[in-house]
Amino acid sequence: MKALFGLCLLMLISPLTEVQAQSDSQNSPYEFKNGDPSGIGKWYKGREISHVMGYQGMAWLERSDREQEEETSQLLKNMNLQPTDAVADIGAGSGYHVFKIAPKVSEGVVYAVDIQPEMLEAMKEKNEKAKQDHIQFIKGSEQKANLPENSVDKILMVDVYHEFAYPVEMLASMKTALKADGKIYLIEYRAEDPTVPIKRLHKMSEAQAVKEFRANGFQLIENIDNLPWQHCMVFGVE
Repeated sequence: MKALFGLCLLMLISPLTEVQAQSDSQNSPYEFKNGDPSGIGKWYKGREISHVMGYQGMAWLERSDREQEEETSQLLKNMNLQPTDAVADIGAGSGYHVFKIAPKVSEGVVYAVDIQPEMLEAMKEKNEKAKQDHIQFIKGSEQKANLPENSVDKILMVDVYHEFAYPVEMLASMKTALKADGKIYLIEYRAEDPTVPIKRLHKMSEAQAVKEFRANGFQLIENIDNLPWQHCMVFGVE
């Protein structure tokens, strides 16, 4: 439990510069104003975007009690992974989910996407032992996942979407990468539940997620309500 509260200490302090804010505010879907110390001062659809968790928090991602706290094995069951699936983990971090997914899609591919070189390097080092040759490591950017077009059956985002500085652009990038019947699995701590021990900006409500995804051409297929603290929201292209 203490580890969860410790998450707030691991945020990268990277506020927007005045020049960035002025540039982005022109013809932009985003608002810029003061807000929570955990946020970047940039808002989308009434939600303040949070700071990104830096690679310094890697140990928290790999904590021994994560399965107990989050039931990650149940999450993978929710995804109904097939051997030939192409799966992208966006914001893959240290690869906690990547290396659990890879054996389940042995005839497919796993795209491990992260914006931080240190995270990508950590995953590559782990794969020297795991030897999963169907994992592709991709450096994303703030605005693009850099996935091949029309290539992905399932996209997984675990507690990362709320950190995207450019959610509109990222959702457009994912929409391009998904196959016609592709799905996004959005995992976020439930903002509706005050007992979930996570800071406010690192939670999302179903209503807020639906508002943002619908504005970008996605519809909620279902919200699988079987994880202890997190939503498992499944979105498809409208």
